[in-house]
Amino acid sequence: MAIRSIEELWDAVCDECKKTITPTAFDCFLSDLKPVSLEAGKMILSINNEYRKSIIESNYSEVLKKSVMAVMGIEMSVELILEEDEEKIRNAEQNSEGLTFEDFFTFDNFIVGSTNRFAQAAAFAVADNPNIIYNPLIIYGNSGLGKTHLLLAIKNHIKKKYPNQKITYVQSEQFTNQLIHALQDGKLGIGTLDDFREKYRNTDVLLIDDIQFIAGKESTQEEFFNTFNALYQSNKKIIATMDRPPRDVKTLDDRIRSRFESGMIADITLPDFENRVGIINQKAEELEIKIEDNISYYIAEQIKSPRQLEGIVKKLHAYIVLQHKMPSIPVVQELIRDVINDSKPEPIKIETIISEVARTYNVTESDILSKRRTAALALARQVAMYITKMTTDLSYEAIGQEFKKDHSTVIYNVKKKKKFLQDKPYEKELVDDIIKNLQG
Repeated sequence: MAIRSIEELWDAVCDECKKTITPTAFDCFLSDLKPVSLEAGKMILSINNEYRKSIIESNYSEVLKKSVMAVMGIEMSVELILEEDEEKIRNAEQNSEGLTFEDFFTFDNFIVGSTNRFAQAAAFAVADNPNIIYNPLIIYGNSGLGKTHLLLAIKNHIKKKYPNQKITYVQSEQFTNQLIHALQDGKLGIGTLDDFREKYRNTDVLLIDDIQFIAGKESTQEEFFNTFNALYQSNKKIIATMDRPPRDVKTLDDRIRSRFESGMIADITLPDFENRVGIINQKAEELEIKIEDNISYYIAEQIKSPRQLEGIVKKLHAYIVLQHKMPSIPVVQELIRDVINDSKPEPIKIETIISEVARTYNVTESDILSKRRTAALALARQVAMYITKMTTDLSYEAIGQEFKKDHSTVIYNVKKKKKFLQDKPYEKELVDDIIKNLQG
């Protein structure tokens, strides 16, 4: 998954630290560190104990620095401050240049090739032109091909060229979760639904990532449709990414699909060989290393995904810095094997399945796991059991334990749902979309 926040960046740095120090050392000294801010060339961390702060500065500064470099691919210093030093934390945030992980994605470092040229041109036209053009712009393609890069490049370009424009970037899952909280709080009279609408309907540019995740979620789709209309009628820009063309998301509201198809739709596919070599060379240049042509060509022949290519170059960078020599082809083969293994999708968890089904069918996760037997809950429960069996290696017994049901009940529900879907095309499309979202 792409890193989009300082918290996710810190989690990745912690994983790197654990590769070089013992679990005991990590738990004793580094586990309580918290990320505060990311400035140009510096990561600021806080710790709640003066003694441990001194120990970390004396013994683990280099570990932290190398781990940050391994994750980000650039050299950064690491500064520690005490948690109670709130004034210093506030100053660090106020005086920082606002550099976040998102700011690294620009049009300048997006490698253009035959498989993404049209999407890049359309994205740049939308970002560079103050007038409405290609509205909405929908960019689709598989994971790891650069959709989010282009979305953030649009954001950063507009932010720099038109600083007075209000830009809102959100992942569709965040949009859904924020709406759920707004609806829940609104029932208490707090009125946060109005705040939610104020946020998304009073922006000049709305950028929404992975919009396919709202498919099948009636309340979210209704709110997005109304938000879309409000922005569109006010001549505001709307840009979204998807993992497939709108017509292939069968459970997407027809009204939303129609709006998307009235705009510009651009796809991104796997880069060709020359484009992959270009990606490798540019990433190497950014990291200030030189990769021999035979190695670049070998990597480009083996790896197709831009995201995996970037990961490999970062590993090459770490190898060159630490070993002070160029890697051989056998070393590169090992690095490629690691990256491919790291990029394999994690097994889908039952908790994730239940959460996605609950949001889609507008019930709670606890309701699905309860003994209540309303028609709506029975349907959601059957779907959750069916999807669990279709997407995991768990046995009927194991699934039954998770749902607090006898394995025979699970078998009955899965078979019943499978038969039911054969004659219900819309329901089948809904379930298929949930599965695609989980796998995505």
